[in-house]
Amino acid sequence: MQLTQKERMLLQDALSHEKVCIQKYQHYAQQTQDQQLKQLLNQYAAQEQQHYDTINQMLQGQEPNMSAGAGQQSQAQGMPGINMQLQPRGVSMPNQHDAMMLSDLLMTEKYVSSTYNTAIFESVNPTIRQNLQHIQQEEQQHGEGLFNYMQQHGMYNVQG
Repeated sequence: MQLTQKERMLLQDALSHEKVCIQKYQHYAQQTQDQQLKQLLNQYAAQEQQHYDTINQMLQGQEPNMSAGAGQQSQAQGMPGINMQLQPRGVSMPNQHDAMMLSDLLMTEKYVSSTYNTAIFESVNPTIRQNLQHIQQEEQQHGEGLFNYMQQHGMYNVQG
């Protein structure tokens, strides 16, 4: 697979973003005491690692096998926590440390998703665009999962 100079630059940026995401999810998973949140963050870290591997393959001129990755993603989405079927904690006060970590992760996902938007529009190769669209959709799902967890645990209140 031939890459344009622009595609190579965009993919290198995406690779560095994915590395930061992996590190943040792993680091924050170690810090939280909430086992449900720990599991969610570890699952997202594993998906971010798959994104990193996919981008790395494209940078090496290889076409990633998205059908194999898609199967792994489908399995991951069936795992507890991904679909965010959570029970609110009731009237207990939210853990402020977890709330800060989740706010950081949500801001990171918003940023990373927007950078994928630019990369998708500026890629010539349709295979690269399709792979990046797939990754962007999963980044948006991570953001949705984080938002839902925060909202259900009193860490993010949406005013009506």
